[in-house]
Amino acid sequence: MNGKADRRIIKSRNVIQSAFLTMLITDGFDKITVKGITEKADISRKTFYLHYVDKYDLLDTIVNMKLKELEKIAFFSALFKTESTVSFRKQLLDFIANQLNKKINKINSEKDAEILLRFLSMAVLGIVEAFVLNEFNIGTEQLAKQVGKLLAQNISLARSAISSESQGYTSENRQAYQL
Repeated sequence: MNGKADRRIIKSRNVIQSAFLTMLITDGFDKITVKGITEKADISRKTFYLHYVDKYDLLDTIVNMKLKELEKIAFFSALFKTESTVSFRKQLLDFIANQLNKKINKINSEKDAEILLRFLSMAVLGIVEAFVLNEFNIGTEQLAKQVGKLLAQNISLARSAISSESQGYTSENRQAYQL
């Protein structure tokens, strides 16, 4: 029961914050009212007041959340910009590799899986580093979807190539699996 209540609280806060942020961008803070937020979020005023005192409290909450996110990004940005952070990069690479290994574990050849795992881990590390250093003009969600799609494609291609290799393929087949 307690788990459900926590999810409902999180869901309500997310809906309220999303409606608020949309209105902030389109209307500006001064034109926002609690009534407007509740209508946009499709919740009751009572639900709003269970979570926030007023629109200023909601704004403070969101600003504090965004500042915490910036602190995390600034921390990682500083680590990526420093030349002597080999240890950090190695730890992050190991973390990424462990996460990807869960997806790749069905590849037959241990040697092929190891090469693919290293290849994909280095690619993801590069994307993370470029994102943290603000080198992309793309939203987080869109970037995550694109990286996920690329990972899935590469894993699928590797499985196909390994499967064909074990069955013995011709040079024409080999070209189909080259990038």
